[in-house]
Amino acid sequence: METHHFTWVTALVLVVDLVIRGGLSIRVIMRRRPVGVTMAWLSVVLVFPFIGAVLYLLFGELRLGNRRAEWAAKIHGPFIDWIKDQHRHYHVDWSDLGYASESLSRLAETAMQIPAVPGNDFQLIDQWNAVFDSLIKDIDSAERTVHMVFYIWSNGGRADEVVESLLRAKKRGVTCRVLVDAVGSKKFLKSGHAEKLRDAGVMLQASLPAGLLRMLFVRFDLRMHRKIVVIDGEIAYTGSLNMIDPRYFKQDAGVGQWVDAMVRVRGPVVEGMGIAFLEDWELDSAEGVAALQETGDVHHVDPRGDWVAQVIPSGPAIRSNTIQDILLMAIYVARKELILTTPYFVPDELLLTALISAARRGVEVTLIVPARVDSLLVRFASQAFKGDLTAAGIRVMEFHEGLLHTKSITVDGKLSLFGSLNLDPRSLHLNFEITLAVYNQQFTEKLRSLQHSYLQSSQVMNRKSWETRSKVIRFTENAARLLGPLL
Repeated sequence: METHHFTWVTALVLVVDLVIRGGLSIRVIMRRRPVGVTMAWLSVVLVFPFIGAVLYLLFGELRLGNRRAEWAAKIHGPFIDWIKDQHRHYHVDWSDLGYASESLSRLAETAMQIPAVPGNDFQLIDQWNAVFDSLIKDIDSAERTVHMVFYIWSNGGRADEVVESLLRAKKRGVTCRVLVDAVGSKKFLKSGHAEKLRDAGVMLQASLPAGLLRMLFVRFDLRMHRKIVVIDGEIAYTGSLNMIDPRYFKQDAGVGQWVDAMVRVRGPVVEGMGIAFLEDWELDSAEGVAALQETGDVHHVDPRGDWVAQVIPSGPAIRSNTIQDILLMAIYVARKELILTTPYFVPDELLLTALISAARRGVEVTLIVPARVDSLLVRFASQAFKGDLTAAGIRVMEFHEGLLHTKSITVDGKLSLFGSLNLDPRSLHLNFEITLAVYNQQFTEKLRSLQHSYLQSSQVMNRKSWETRSKVIRFTENAARLLGPLL
């Protein structure tokens, strides 16, 4: 009798497993995502009984949650209209900037509905201490508003000085809004520093809250990865530096201090950056679009320079492949030189093909990455691609003076992309990111000089060593490569 019961239970489990695998396989196929992503998830669902289904339901789809997705769609239109209204009186003369810049700008505007604007000035700051000096000085000079969004806010060192500068600003009557990612800044949100800010009246908001119950309805690894500061609607900062003091942050990870760069921005592009922040703020705070238009301190900014720039926000609330399209076009318009820096390099098929194609048509392509990163899986996956790159003639440089965290691309020394975007599937499809396209040779040369300074602390990847690595390492890297579309 017990054997008969066991047989029926086993049969029922098998039937349920087959139904789940078959149903999810159909769902994966009908999503019509890139072939590599589809095949990777089909492998997970079909190879691992039950566990594969759980992994797909947790990580396989861009689920903001029904309520959040509806809210994001509802508020996006008014904020885009606000940006376009702010920018309607600006005109860019593309005659001296080149066909590549105009084409890239048009693609970004068509996709994001945010035009490029002239009259900007950028100060590239490549030392973290100098970033804090400048930021604290600007906060201490603020008269009306300080708006900040960061993925990671970590207590200690100079990050605590920023907390004190916010408290001083609030005491002067400045409106302070601070948005931090709920996961990346989890410890900070529970700390005494956060409590002090709230008690003083600083509006501190957690973005994309996560929890065990929410995981059933919302994909918890969709993160707010942007770094934006806007002060009095006239000065802005963005780049790769989180609100951390590199001397204290992740010192047990074995990768050294994080190496970052930021830009201090003045000019009309600050208007778009300010509105991008306010949309992020509204998504989590629901303060009200009308209220933010009154108190958000977005106003006409006089020209501060001659540089043309375009703010490009991206993330799962917008078309998830848009920033990838822009990135690919930047690579394809290159004719002579392409230099890229990124801490996390896990390309999908399209990005890998674009880079290899650029090298094979004669573009001098240089990829600068850290020698070691703080993610073991990313480290193995990244290594698996480097042989393909070097075989195509791409120069892969490994930075040895810490974890190079700067995200930058320069194209032919004439145009550049700079911001929070990594060259991996997570940044391209899952995270909320901010990128500045700068259509200016002078700024691009400054950024290119910074990239060359990284080269001075880098070594060319040893292809011979890569080819002679053990079979165990090769298998591990290739297995990690298969997971690349899922990272």
